[in-house]
Amino acid sequence: MTEHAHRTSEHTPRQSIVRTCDVAVIGGSAAGLAAALQLARQRRSVIVVDDGTPRNAPAAHMHGYLGREGTPPEAMRAIGREEVRSFGGNVLTGRVLTVRKEDDGFHLALSGGHVLVARRLLAATGIVDELPDIEGLTERWGAQVFSCPFCHGWEVRDLRVVQIVTTPMGLHPTPLMRHLTDQLTVVLHDATGIDPAAVQTLVASGVPVVESAVRRVADADPDGSLAVELADGRRLPADAILTGGRFRPRVEMLAGLGIDTTAHPSGLGHLVAVDPTGRTSVEGVFAAGNLTDPSAQVLQSAANGGWIGAQIAFSLAAEDTAAGVRPSGVAIEWDNRYGDQERVWSANPNGTLIAEAADLPPGRALDVGAGEGADALWLAERGWQVTASDVSGRALGRVRAEAARRGLDVRALHRDANDPDAFADGTYDLVSLQYGSFQRTPEQRGLRNLLDSVAVGGTLLVVGHDLTPLRQPSDPGEQTRMYDPQAYVGIDEIAAAITASGDWRVDVNETRPRPPGAISTHHVSDVVLRAVRLKQETGRPGHREE
Repeated sequence: MTEHAHRTSEHTPRQSIVRTCDVAVIGGSAAGLAAALQLARQRRSVIVVDDGTPRNAPAAHMHGYLGREGTPPEAMRAIGREEVRSFGGNVLTGRVLTVRKEDDGFHLALSGGHVLVARRLLAATGIVDELPDIEGLTERWGAQVFSCPFCHGWEVRDLRVVQIVTTPMGLHPTPLMRHLTDQLTVVLHDATGIDPAAVQTLVASGVPVVESAVRRVADADPDGSLAVELADGRRLPADAILTGGRFRPRVEMLAGLGIDTTAHPSGLGHLVAVDPTGRTSVEGVFAAGNLTDPSAQVLQSAANGGWIGAQIAFSLAAEDTAAGVRPSGVAIEWDNRYGDQERVWSANPNGTLIAEAADLPPGRALDVGAGEGADALWLAERGWQVTASDVSGRALGRVRAEAARRGLDVRALHRDANDPDAFADGTYDLVSLQYGSFQRTPEQRGLRNLLDSVAVGGTLLVVGHDLTPLRQPSDPGEQTRMYDPQAYVGIDEIAAAITASGDWRVDVNETRPRPPGAISTHHVSDVVLRAVRLKQETGRPGHREE
């Protein structure tokens, strides 16, 4: 996005929003987030769409992940989202419904009627485990019922474990479980395809094997112990259940692309077919994680996602090198947003700018994220020497045209706030960022550029929407939230930096009713920050004062 990203009325009900990016990632768990991190670090615009239904959601903790042992899955995903966003990557809460390939890229139809257009597509949607049709298994899945001794075996070591075998591959993890506890009992719920020799080996090693259908799994005692009730009436005591089932890839949204799938060697399900670089049968579409390998734990899925993310970066870099371009995904998105429309915004100057700047003596002004220039033109009409900065060339073209029509002198500066020394051609008496945001970077380059552009004695005016509504839970199947505020530098972060430096006087930092006249009338409150620079920060290179 660009500095004026959040002026759009994107939360208006039933309004369709179209966003563009280099890479769209479907699925925000280990593989998808690892890939997104790689891509964001390669300065690619990446948008992850996640509906919050990872394969390991039922589990309280994940295991075997070096450096993160025992971390709850949701905590791990939160860490990953924060890391992706720290490099400007977006993670949207929503659901991809369908995908089709067009001349300009992949079009992802999202819940809520929105659209995402991407040069590359990564599917990291994982698989769905289909448990045996036995009463009592599903509700205990991820807690007392598990399928992987590597993931949860240590936690039930030395306890009573009943393994329910329902497929020909069911005995595959049994030797591992036998080593973890001497209280293992194997129940052959369905012995079809089971190797009799393997059963004899288990019995000879001291593992009881019962051939009987399981009627249900029930609670036995208040202490949490279980009872495995067999069809013949017997009840086997258990502290945990080991079982396995079949699986299916989550590829419903990709049906329109004709992605090839292949049967897993176990015969228990299908996978998306990929080459070693993660490429599928459709050019430009990649897949990673459990979607291509159901045996991968979280650590392996993350590693695979990182690898596939790198391959996508290589493919984009090769394409751009051949074309002789270094495209900015942010600039492309906003140029596309403006498109051929005559006007996107209301053409009214922002009411808070009028209220806060009306009494300031004219001087040099920088309008960061100027968009179509309503604020810049208003300042110029009042005698300010105005520089209108924006990442969108199309937006600046409209600023120039309207300034010429009115006979005003407005300088257009084609910049992203995160460009090196974006505003280093002098400092300004007024720096205005109205309903804007710029992408995060770990070293806070954009934030430093913004603050360093304010002259000593000058005013910084930042106005943004009250984002409280975005913090409320939503149903990703009903609506995709198309703006990710945590991927951008917000007012709170700007205020914190100003307060910490000690070089500023904060005159206003408050939430107030929004002034009339704006196009996005669905927002009822604004957050306003106005501060005056008292001195240049010690130890930082100064800018020429005017």
